[in-house]
Amino acid sequence: MDKFSRLFADHKAGHVRGIASICSAHPLVIEATFRHALGRGREMVLVEATSNQVNQYGGYTGMTPASFRAFVESIAQRVGFPCEAIILGGDHLGPNAWTALPAAEAMERACRMVGDYVRAGFRKIHLDCSMSCADDPEPLDKQVIAERAATLCAAAEAAFSGPRELAPLYVIGTEVPVPGGAAEDLDTLAVTTPADALETIAIHERLFHAAGLSDAWTRVIATVVQPGVEFDHDKVIDYDPAAAADLAASIQPVDGLVFEAHSTDYQTPDALKALVRDHFAILKVGPGVTFALREALWALDAMEGELVERAQRGRLRDTALDRMRSDPAHWRKYYHGDGEALGFQLQYSLSDRIRYYWPDPAITVAQERLFANLRASPPPLPLISQYLPSAYHAVRAGVASFDPADLAMAHIAATLDDYDGACNPDA
Repeated sequence: MDKFSRLFADHKAGHVRGIASICSAHPLVIEATFRHALGRGREMVLVEATSNQVNQYGGYTGMTPASFRAFVESIAQRVGFPCEAIILGGDHLGPNAWTALPAAEAMERACRMVGDYVRAGFRKIHLDCSMSCADDPEPLDKQVIAERAATLCAAAEAAFSGPRELAPLYVIGTEVPVPGGAAEDLDTLAVTTPADALETIAIHERLFHAAGLSDAWTRVIATVVQPGVEFDHDKVIDYDPAAAADLAASIQPVDGLVFEAHSTDYQTPDALKALVRDHFAILKVGPGVTFALREALWALDAMEGELVERAQRGRLRDTALDRMRSDPAHWRKYYHGDGEALGFQLQYSLSDRIRYYWPDPAITVAQERLFANLRASPPPLPLISQYLPSAYHAVRAGVASFDPADLAMAHIAATLDDYDGACNPDA
């Protein structure tokens, strides 16, 4: 049994362990993740890409599954993290990126995408067909969702050609609201009922067997449910262990399966620990780490303003906001303010829609100039303390330098610490 599979076997055997799933394609977030793991002696890292982020057409990052793997491994090699210790995952793999198309066409594209993920060496495959396509009713029937998941699983199995010990491991189910944070204000959130969670598992199991996928079913490691955690623009719904107690207990007798929790971003360290204790052994985080990245970049932009003449500045913050306003495709459905209120949401919303814009060429140039300026005029300790106190402590402890990339990664590491502590409570 490989280390990744053993983690879940250990959890089912009563050892409180988990793993954080880092869902980001930003190079600084990926590098921070590997450096953080090296610093704490962790033997594996789980990095995931979503279906709209990475697919056969490039997604919003411009990367295919194969190029995403090469991108991640190039960063690992640069920092000395072993590539064989990287677990690559595909999140919400299904027709999500093509719901404007008829279901047959969307599923055809989804099958090709899943095959590309598997051929590229992605090990953890989340099969999610919960979304309605152009000619589907809303919501989809659970039977249809599971039938489509089995179709995707068959495509994944057909694409795999390696040894069985490296065969795909599957995750089923989905959370509500949709992935990436809620589009509207939230006050409360219904926890998935045990009956619904177990029904999802039972329907998928029956249809996998009916489709000749019995061996694949033995490699289903988790199901996604809603434990009652979510965030909107400026609020976080915290995990309530009492409210989820029945749900947590329901997975204990299910052989081989744990829960996967999405939207765990911004949960407190104690809440993350409670989630892992309650069998949410996979904790997904995306906006939480990119929000920390944005905080760090804005702080570096402010330091530049203290140290560099106006005409020489990179103007990263202004450039990013200009690009977001000129191309609202990634935030239009989420942000509904105008004027100053819109400017606040563009920068500070917890849904962090700005993460979709970091690959923009103009923003990349602005960031490169910002970093070049701060390398030529390194910020002094008092300025680092003022704007990035976590990075200040890392510099003082000798684990980060004055380089702007190091300062940004030290700030991101503070978020990663919360997940590491939850997933390795005995370390």
